[in-house]
Amino acid sequence: MKEIEKAEIKRLSDRLDAIRHQQAATPLTEAADKYMELEKEKETLEAEIARLHDVRNQKLSKEAQKLMAMPFKRAITKKEQADMGKLKKSVRGLVVVHPMTALGREMGLKEMTGFAKSEF
Repeated sequence: MKEIEKAEIKRLSDRLDAIRHQQAATPLTEAADKYMELEKEKETLEAEIARLHDVRNQKLSKEAQKLMAMPFKRAITKKEQADMGKLKKSVRGLVVVHPMTALGREMGLKEMTGFAKSEF
């Protein structure tokens, strides 16, 4: 589902870019009706792109809420980061979120953080 939304946003953005180029090439004095038609299409595309971004952000928010509801969370040390496989095997259901991912930025993380149902 995420990939479909991403592809749709990309397709609409490309179409919007093409319209902007057409508008730049269309002289306003000679083809005012064509220019206004392009302007209307541009506005609808911008609205649709904004809507798709909001849908994507809401999905991220649901995932963030699920993680924040987990009873145990803490920063992952450098030593643990070096041997992530061992850490994940020892803690069942551990979810690690990096601050540079979309989810991490949304959650406002400053360091790599682990979320789990049991203490670790």
